[in-house]
Amino acid sequence: MAAGAAAALAFLNQESRARAGGFGGLRVPAPVTMDSFFFGCELSGHTRSFTFKVEEEDDTEHVLALNMLCLTEGAKDECNVVEVVARDHDNQEIAVPVANLRLSCQPMLSVDDFQLQPPVTFRLKSGSGPVRITGRHQIVCINNDLSEEESDDESEEDGIKLCGILPAKKHRGRP
Repeated sequence: MAAGAAAALAFLNQESRARAGGFGGLRVPAPVTMDSFFFGCELSGHTRSFTFKVEEEDDTEHVLALNMLCLTEGAKDECNVVEVVARDHDNQEIAVPVANLRLSCQPMLSVDDFQLQPPVTFRLKSGSGPVRITGRHQIVCINNDLSEEESDDESEEDGIKLCGILPAKKHRGRP
């Protein structure tokens, strides 16, 4: 029974080292939390552009995931071209048309979780709208501060009482 307890304690010690920063040369990723918030804006003849930007924070990544662009009440039967202005892989500003909406043939467009990194500007390039843009603002936070969690885990590990494993009872006459 003492050998089993020693093996269990060795395992727990390895687990706490792995959570604290790695074991055997391997790094365990820090805990990640993700929040998701509804996003929406409207472009029209009065408001021809909208810029989505966030404050720079340490250990957070922001993603704007677009779901739908649609003409709303009061739209005329004209071409409404919406373009997105964002940064490419070389950090250069790039403008790309993402929708051409017309009330009589295509009043809405599903873009199925089209992901963009802020800052992002939406422009109503032609037409008078109104065009509604909807999606989700996702915030991913990597928490590198494990001191509070680790201290709680370590205090629990120090107070662990290990129970011995009893062998299974053999029943006579059963295989």
